[in-house]
Amino acid sequence: MASTSKKTTPSPPCCDSTTPAPPPIRRDATSSSSLVQQDWTVPSADRRPVVDSLPEPSKTASAVIPVMLRAQTSHPLDPLSAAEISVAVATVRAAGATPELRDSMRFVEVVLFEPDKHVVALADAYFFPPFQPSLLPRSKGGPIIPTKLPPRRARLVVYNKRSNETSLWIVELSEVHAATRGGHHRGKVISSQVVPDVQPPMDAVEYAECEAVVKDLHPFREAMKQRGIEDMDLLMADGWCVGYHSDADAPSRRLAKTLIFCRTESDCPMENGYARPVEGIHVLVDMQNMRVIEFEDRKLVPLPPADPLRNYTPGETRGGVDRSDVKPLQIIQPEGPSFRVNGHYVEWQKWNFRIGFTPREGLVIHSVAYVDGSRGRRPLAHRLSFVEMVVPYGDPNEPHYRKNAFDAGEDGLGKNAHSLKKGCDCLGFIKYFDAHFTNFTGGIETIENCVCLHEEDHGILWKHQDWRTGLAEVRRSRRLTVSFICTVANYEYGFFWHFYQDGKIEAEVKLTGILSLGALQPGETRKYGTTIAPGLYAPVHQHFFVARMDMAVDCRPGEAFNQVVEVNVEVEKPGETNVHNNAFYAKETLLRSELEAMRACNPQTARHWIVRNTRTVNRTGQLTGYKLVPGSNCLPLAGSEAKFLRRAAFLNHNLWVTPYTHGEMFPGGEFPNQNPRVDEGLATWVKQNRPLEETDIVLWYVFGITHVPRLEDWPVMPVERLGFMLMPHGFFNCSPAVDVPPSTCELDAKDNDVKDNGVTKPLQNGVLAKL
Repeated sequence: MASTSKKTTPSPPCCDSTTPAPPPIRRDATSSSSLVQQDWTVPSADRRPVVDSLPEPSKTASAVIPVMLRAQTSHPLDPLSAAEISVAVATVRAAGATPELRDSMRFVEVVLFEPDKHVVALADAYFFPPFQPSLLPRSKGGPIIPTKLPPRRARLVVYNKRSNETSLWIVELSEVHAATRGGHHRGKVISSQVVPDVQPPMDAVEYAECEAVVKDLHPFREAMKQRGIEDMDLLMADGWCVGYHSDADAPSRRLAKTLIFCRTESDCPMENGYARPVEGIHVLVDMQNMRVIEFEDRKLVPLPPADPLRNYTPGETRGGVDRSDVKPLQIIQPEGPSFRVNGHYVEWQKWNFRIGFTPREGLVIHSVAYVDGSRGRRPLAHRLSFVEMVVPYGDPNEPHYRKNAFDAGEDGLGKNAHSLKKGCDCLGFIKYFDAHFTNFTGGIETIENCVCLHEEDHGILWKHQDWRTGLAEVRRSRRLTVSFICTVANYEYGFFWHFYQDGKIEAEVKLTGILSLGALQPGETRKYGTTIAPGLYAPVHQHFFVARMDMAVDCRPGEAFNQVVEVNVEVEKPGETNVHNNAFYAKETLLRSELEAMRACNPQTARHWIVRNTRTVNRTGQLTGYKLVPGSNCLPLAGSEAKFLRRAAFLNHNLWVTPYTHGEMFPGGEFPNQNPRVDEGLATWVKQNRPLEETDIVLWYVFGITHVPRLEDWPVMPVERLGFMLMPHGFFNCSPAVDVPPSTCELDAKDNDVKDNGVTKPLQNGVLAKL
């Protein structure tokens, strides 16, 4: 599945807020070397308290955080900058023992090695605005504060093209500023290890080389001539990871199979190239040595005829007529946005969080919290992201049974992201964030305007009218949206996190793009798909997404006071307590261990799950919590012995719960590409059956959609939406929406009142009268 090329566009002026000047430091009168937390205020960047160490919450007081060589300007959770990536790559390359080894290094991923949570708490408390000393636990005599934060680190996945080995590296980024002075690195290798029997994700450079190698193969060219194709520039050879179906797919070789398509004309800029699949061709490519190792022309299937709808260029569809009755719709904020941004730190209404980005996951939301009046900053989650995505197809025929892509683990959602355009992808007052990656050879690529942050009107937040007085109160709902969009071969995926004024968080995925199609023999039909044009059909398939949510409901750093409760609505049995047979109630069940917490959605019982804090109560004496409310969902429709389920056992349940453990990040394991091991990742971790009654909770929510294609999905597929909600449940003592200011209803109605336009006139006796 070929990655898109990275586009760069000018960024609009950002709306970063100015960092406030910190108040002066006040020391405890009883000690010159320690600081009392309640008397501590913000230190400036050039005036740090001279103290030595900070005890980790779970370690002895003698534990010391290492000291940086110079002041750190990046927050511990900020994505790696281009300079940091350059330093990490140069450090690893310099560690190669021979020139041949250094030349054969291919850099699959360079990402921030995220620090321990207590380091993040220290940074948020004393080193970066808005400075939150309350994040650290109080202790007698006050906390001991180091003069510097520990150096940032990078984690690298490196593929050796010569030896076919994959290795993991941790590099300390001591002085990344040196990269701008002649390119001399000052990184330090902390660790390196070869990971046996794995294949890392594929890269865009590999896909491009794969296509060129296939199109240059003489037998392939001859097979295309038999199908009437002479111009190789019209051909598209999409490389797909082979998955794991037998020992022939073992990771001892780096393999890809190609799907072939042929465009109709070369001068059509937006032709749907997937409209003409070339079937019957088997091509297997050795991606390490970049050569075709298997080729077979198995079956001559005629090319589907050129469909007049294949061209979706503006003005070319539907006989060359676009809609002309759509008036301009403008979204303006004359006083600017309500959010504030400082680096990657975002504040909006009562929400605050940090924005991160990785090549694999794309958008990451860190340190989510809500400022709740006198209760102050209340944490909700340490980290939110989409960690995997699986697309299995339901056609058992060649080549479609092989189409079960792991789009995050085999390709990378972040590396396939778009450069977004204002007015098209996002509307309103936009703050964009760029993303930096390494390419396969270690160079730096930047996707400008990769992440979009903006506000949206979302209809009515709440409304009530008193029928006795005729008085009404109504509030408009506004939400803050953080999003990115990526393309993986034919499909586009938009990933969104919405923050609402009433305390909700919504995770949403939007699917669009172009269907992956198959060709039919004359007169043939397939029960495993929909015929959408002559000689052309779209196979049934599913899309599954996995959201990983490292929760922290009312937990400060170092605290592990969360548990998960399942709620089902049950019908009361007939009897003395239900004489009218109308009674039903919500029944709660504590999920005590990992194996108990392997759960499926059940809309018949309105099943949902609540993450509760075991030590904090609301005004009614109940434990505070946040609930996960499923949206529409499904489970795999494949049989239990389906080959792709070897690598995707996590799809068999909609909910998994684990205690936080460093390194447990990806539900199918870190390297799902050609993975021969059964049930690696989440399905293996939970076999430990670790207790969950009071711990640092991680939710894994698996949600999906079954796509039975329609004629209306051709030539482009309109957006489909799915997702879930995180909603306060006993978390607040009253609705956070109660103090949302009223809208200017009368002014808006007066300015936008639409008069009779001569097409219709008002209702007469309940009937719409036409003129």
